[in-house]
Amino acid sequence: MDINQLIASRLRELREAQGLTLAALAERSSVSRSNISSIERGESSATATVLDRLSAALGVTLASLFDKPADAPSPVSRAGSQPVWTDPASGYVRRNLSPLTYSPIQMVEVSFPAGQRIAYETAARNTDVYQQLWMIDGQLELTLGDTPWQLGPGDCLAMKLDQPVSFHNPGDKPARYIVALVTQPHKASR
Repeated sequence: MDINQLIASRLRELREAQGLTLAALAERSSVSRSNISSIERGESSATATVLDRLSAALGVTLASLFDKPADAPSPVSRAGSQPVWTDPASGYVRRNLSPLTYSPIQMVEVSFPAGQRIAYETAARNTDVYQQLWMIDGQLELTLGDTPWQLGPGDCLAMKLDQPVSFHNPGDKPARYIVALVTQPHKASR
């Protein structure tokens, strides 16, 4: 299945499972109804920022938009069948490593081109999302809220996605890293 078709079917499936119209999702995500419709028809390749807004509005992780439907998921995710997506704005390449079988952990490999930047608003979700980013190669300047971090090979940063986050590769070669993420329902306040 083409990656844009996969995203299209997952987005539509998640939206319909929550009983949301295109207009309701547009209002929640600040993404236009026509843009969402075009993505759901597989006619356009959304940017990472748009996919982040849509996943936040649906209360799911960005990685869940790349999940393939399966009757009986295998606990093994073979390299040749892992969904790979390229952000049309920055050129960053995202590979979902995790198998489709249930696990609270999702893993993603990213190759982020030299000189590129991307920012996520990280809107409120009905779940808490925790990530650890482990650098394999290259450099990454990551700003979480107002706190900047400089990362190089072997560095690992743990973070909760509850504030804006931006990525910049100041180097002259791609930055490669692995992201492990876990979602938890919000804890009830006392």
